[in-house]
Amino acid sequence: MPRFKCLKISLLATIPGMLLGSVASADSLRCGSKVITEGDLIEEVRQYCGDPIETRRTWMTRKPRFEYGGQEIPFEGSEDVPVDLWTYDFGPNKLMRRIRFVAGKVDSIETLEHGSSR
Repeated sequence: MPRFKCLKISLLATIPGMLLGSVASADSLRCGSKVITEGDLIEEVRQYCGDPIETRRTWMTRKPRFEYGGQEIPFEGSEDVPVDLWTYDFGPNKLMRRIRFVAGKVDSIETLEHGSSR
């Protein structure tokens, strides 16, 4: 019986750490000495990472919002905003990355397969 009790306590102690680790890890991208994360501006990404190998633009409709005190506050109505997808290929020894921008700000960063030999 004591053996199962120890296993149960061990599992209970491990699970919160696993959950916190997955919640705390946000995807980012390093370009030189700069780290690109959610909320960065599209102009900054181009400045630090250079031109992507592929770009695609679509549009989406959302509630209008304004920025106040570092937060975006939505209000009534609707607006069309650009959604840009940029793909970066850093070569065969690194993974390619796709950055999704909504209204000119990084919304998400996706890790893809290994890059190609240029």
